[in-house]
Amino acid sequence: MLAGQNLYTACTIGNDTIMPRERTPRSPISSIDVARLAGVSQSAVSRSFSPGGSVSPAMREKVLAAAAVLGYRPNLIPRIMLSGRSRMIGVVVGGLDNPFYAAVLDHFAVVLRAVGLQVLLVQVPDALALDGALDQLAGYRVDAVVTALAVGTRQAATALSDLRIPIVCFNSRLTAPWISTVRSDNRAAGQAAAHLLADRGARRTAWLAGPRDSAATRARARGFLDGLAARALPAPVVIVGQDTYHDGYAAVRDLLRGHRPPEAFFCSNDMMACGAIDALRAHGLTVPGDVRVVGYDNIPQAAWHGYDLTSFDQQVDRMAEAALDLLTSALADPATAAKGRTRTVPARLVERGSTAPQAR
Repeated sequence: MLAGQNLYTACTIGNDTIMPRERTPRSPISSIDVARLAGVSQSAVSRSFSPGGSVSPAMREKVLAAAAVLGYRPNLIPRIMLSGRSRMIGVVVGGLDNPFYAAVLDHFAVVLRAVGLQVLLVQVPDALALDGALDQLAGYRVDAVVTALAVGTRQAATALSDLRIPIVCFNSRLTAPWISTVRSDNRAAGQAAAHLLADRGARRTAWLAGPRDSAATRARARGFLDGLAARALPAPVVIVGQDTYHDGYAAVRDLLRGHRPPEAFFCSNDMMACGAIDALRAHGLTVPGDVRVVGYDNIPQAAWHGYDLTSFDQQVDRMAEAALDLLTSALADPATAAKGRTRTVPARLVERGSTAPQAR
């Protein structure tokens, strides 16, 4: 650019041609610059960029045209300080190595943006509990929190309630004032898994459990035990892992050393189920010929031909819609926000080849 050359070009608004003043490339663009270029007051600029602001369509058009010429973007911080509302929702995630949590995050982001809310991503090392996000959440100016993580302890629930912002969790056993949860019907799904495997002729079963502090894992286990008891079947062999592919593989590999293999596995999630299938095959067993396997979450890998895994779909889209309903009602009414509420979404059984009936 030549010395003294204008950084911006003129703009035409209606019958008026507006010539911008000369600026240096490093000068920040402010609402005062927009007001000068548009020939309006600074308050008119502010109202033009405020949802529901009192300004005529002609003046707003004039302001937006001038802002486009200057490349102006309004600073949201003063508005946040005046209103106390940022329209930012903290989305707390952990364990993104599991495709299920990535799918939850994607759905949350879509539904939140659709209603004009912005996403602030907060990552915590614990893939199960929201407890580790306490310090970070206290330091951010967010209007609410949504998360696929559960509240792990009653002490954490009390501390989160003290933040006095709406919090919506997935599959949390604990609720409290300001904390609501959307749950998959884990217990009913566990019962359904037991009945499916019993119908396929399995008598000796195994429960490949996730971490003991996972509320969802415990609910699935209770349902599985109830379902087996209802069919007069013995309790399953229980193996505990960490909801990962490698733990699923290692747990089943160790079980098969010197032991007669179960006829069926119900796994805490699909990642463990995929590991279990590979361990069974490494041991010379076939799925479903020798052993049947059921997972949970219906991640994309479950449909891969190499696994063809029967699984329970948590219906993340419906859970995200339920979470959004809890969230928006809490943001609109503080009295509603202070009440912890629970929504339950049924898990949908997706049958695939890993539980196919025996060929005659």
